[in-house]
Amino acid sequence: MGFRPSSYWRLIWQRSLLISLLAVSPVALSSEEPGQAEDEDVSAADTTQQQEQGLLPINELRTFADVFDRIKQAYVEEVDDKTLLENAIQGMLTELDPHSAYLKPEAYQDLQINTTGEFGGLGIEVGMEDGFVKVITPIDDTPAKKAGVEAGDLIIKLDSTPVKGLSLGEAVKLMRGKPGSDIVLTIIRAGIDKPLEITVTRAVIQVQSVRGRLLQKDYGYVRLSQFQINTGADMLKLLEKLRKENDADL
Repeated sequence: MGFRPSSYWRLIWQRSLLISLLAVSPVALSSEEPGQAEDEDVSAADTTQQQEQGLLPINELRTFADVFDRIKQAYVEEVDDKTLLENAIQGMLTELDPHSAYLKPEAYQDLQINTTGEFGGLGIEVGMEDGFVKVITPIDDTPAKKAGVEAGDLIIKLDSTPVKGLSLGEAVKLMRGKPGSDIVLTIIRAGIDKPLEITVTRAVIQVQSVRGRLLQKDYGYVRLSQFQINTGADMLKLLEKLRKENDADL
């Protein structure tokens, strides 16, 4: 085995994560190089020693780097490095178990929002209508409500970005942002000829995962929309509130 300069190993470390790219890239590869059979015993011994010492498996990482380079050179379409490496990470975690997954920064942020129930936003429930964002209802005591946004308003522009052509998810991402920052909503309102511009200052919005009400004597209704960090405590508070309204156990 020839001597490799330290820069070679740094390159392998920087570019190597997983061999799973083979599963998604239709590139013909040989698992054996000329002279490789002669080094199998040595490679196996090296791998065992590395595992015992808690080191990275250099031979496997070298294989990954070779696969990476060949895909870059021979794949039918050009694929950027970031995409290849992210696919490799996803493949690695997918093979572990059904509950392990790799999340990109945007997906992780969405997960945090769903888990904590908090995000920087306007405080409106929205849908899509005729390609525009329709305000279903502004939530009480939120920036949108205080700024004068009304149910039924059609949002046609977010700052300088036209809403037409955006998905609902894309529009929602534009409306969310750092608490304290401003966004200008251009809206169409029934009964008003010209579009209105409303400036809304984003704030921390608390998403309610538990809602409920007393239907009639001794009967209550509770709706759990998603699990968040405080869902258990919120559920107990709501049940206690309904018991007090009922003046008895439900």
